[in-house]
Amino acid sequence: MKPSGKQQPAFRDAQHRSSSASAFNSGAVLYDAVRPSYPPSVLALIADFPQRAGGTRIVDIGAGTGKLTELLGAGADSESTRRVLACDPSADMVRVLRDKLPYVPAWRATAEATGLADGAVDAVTCAQTWHWVDTATASAEAARITSPGGKLLLCWNTLAVNHPWVLRLSRIMHSGDVQRAGFYPDVATPWTLEGEVRDTWAQIVTTDECFELMASRSYWLRANEKTRAKMVANLDWYLHDRLGFERGQRIPLPYRADAFVYGKEG
Repeated sequence: MKPSGKQQPAFRDAQHRSSSASAFNSGAVLYDAVRPSYPPSVLALIADFPQRAGGTRIVDIGAGTGKLTELLGAGADSESTRRVLACDPSADMVRVLRDKLPYVPAWRATAEATGLADGAVDAVTCAQTWHWVDTATASAEAARITSPGGKLLLCWNTLAVNHPWVLRLSRIMHSGDVQRAGFYPDVATPWTLEGEVRDTWAQIVTTDECFELMASRSYWLRANEKTRAKMVANLDWYLHDRLGFERGQRIPLPYRADAFVYGKEG
């Protein structure tokens, strides 16, 4: 069993990509509870975001429940140096984000059609999102809504499948081992890569939470009950029989973080 050698997920066509992404129309509460946040090294890339009087304006696109949004400095404090907005196509995700971060303006929209005015923000962020979008259209939209000198930050958390036991775990959970170590996302003009972060870290989870993490994945959300029952049985065997973990045991789950910041030409 070898890790994926792909640069990005493969979809048959735009409809396949859209239908796969639509799995996240539900399950936002569980997603928020079990999905990890991002290591500090990722946030170091926003240090060079444009600065302006009144605060840098950032929109977190495909924000989900606000995992990255919260880290961007989107505080309720009026003296904050960043003004953060958020959008996501899922009503369920936006509902949870608004409940958790009521001071962040949030609405339903896609990366391809944000509804923002030309030059409305200084930077765009997309966490765990870019592989779901039409990259050419989303790149053009990000360019349209950013001011001169605008930035684009893309980041992902991926299970660290260089550990053999994690690779097998990812296959059982259908966690999306689809971007090889060292991958670069597809980003169209006028964006050029200016910096990147490759980091490894670990989230402490219980074995019970591994089942919840599996249930937050798009594959699970689209699966029928028979498939889900098989996945649960396989994960139960793997964690408790094959690996020998006690039920409810706390374990370090290794992750790989990949983040990229782009500048706008012209």
